[in-house]
Amino acid sequence: MKVSNLQRNFFNANDVLERIFNNTYNGIAIVNLDGDWLKVNESVCDIFGYTRWELFNMDINNIIYIEDLGVHEKKYDKLIQGEIDKYRVKQRYFHKDGSIIWVLIYVSLVYFKEGRPHMIWQFSDITNRQKNQDKLKAMLSVAEDQNERLNAFANIVTHNLRTHSGNLSAIADFLEDDFSEISNNDYFLLLKKAIVNLQETVSHLTEVAKIKVIEDSKMESLNLYDFVEKAMYNIIAMAQNAEATIYNEIDENHCVKAIPAYLDSIVLNFLTNAIKYKSEKRTPIIELSSQIEGDYVVFKVKDNGLGIDMKKFGDKIFQMYKTFHNNEDSIGVGLFITRNHIESIGGKVLISSEVDVGTEFSIYFKKA
Repeated sequence: MKVSNLQRNFFNANDVLERIFNNTYNGIAIVNLDGDWLKVNESVCDIFGYTRWELFNMDINNIIYIEDLGVHEKKYDKLIQGEIDKYRVKQRYFHKDGSIIWVLIYVSLVYFKEGRPHMIWQFSDITNRQKNQDKLKAMLSVAEDQNERLNAFANIVTHNLRTHSGNLSAIADFLEDDFSEISNNDYFLLLKKAIVNLQETVSHLTEVAKIKVIEDSKMESLNLYDFVEKAMYNIIAMAQNAEATIYNEIDENHCVKAIPAYLDSIVLNFLTNAIKYKSEKRTPIIELSSQIEGDYVVFKVKDNGLGIDMKKFGDKIFQMYKTFHNNEDSIGVGLFITRNHIESIGGKVLISSEVDVGTEFSIYFKKA
């Protein structure tokens, strides 16, 4: 009997499909609508640890982890009714050796030439991936618990320190009222200064302890231009005194996701810093601009002030109590708190600076 080219091509195509079916890395099975296995490849046997004969002669429900018996139900009904073409589920099974395995299953409906529908099930063993996810969830749970404990500890410590520093200040005032001559005592003056410094430190720690990551649902859509205009108005006297020129090139349509009090503080801190660290060699010029980068609105603050030695201080700029100039009112807290505010609303801040040239901060806010 002669075989036509069309028949030969048909046989070759079937042979190729059979090879793909049997040699693919993922498990593939043909299953009827009653859930009976009609055909499986070797990878299915490898995943479950059973031979083809064992799989064909068992009720698959007997090796499904009991809590996962119904995971197909809703999606299967939609598949049969034609509402969806395919679906996927994660399901736990008992391996032949008794261990529990996680399997990702892709299910689709196919019709053979007889018109009878069957299902194609594709299996991927994701046991290791799932174990890693479970470990990560456990680690995150521990981290969240520890974070709550640290927050509680910070609140207790700051409350107690505030109470004790307040008591020390009151005692110092009583001593000064009862013994007026003590006001000229050097040691007493040192004590009063130490109490003031302690109170300032407690105040800073209290501010830091208040900062927490803010959920998206609790943030608002805020117009960046409006907040910058408000901050410029609030520092107008400071800017005039420094003879500073501020250019507001913020796009009036740029809105960010933030907490109003945080955005106020962030903008104000960068503006006042740009003025505070001006160079005596030139008139202060501050340029404010904004641009879109992916999911962020980038707020840029550029000045021509003193600048910072990035090689020397680059990794210390946002650390607490780090100062880089000789200003009397510099205590190294503002940038630390400001960066924490930015990060708590899902943003970040970058800096580029050159000594005696100026500094540019790029503050990334989530785009609203």
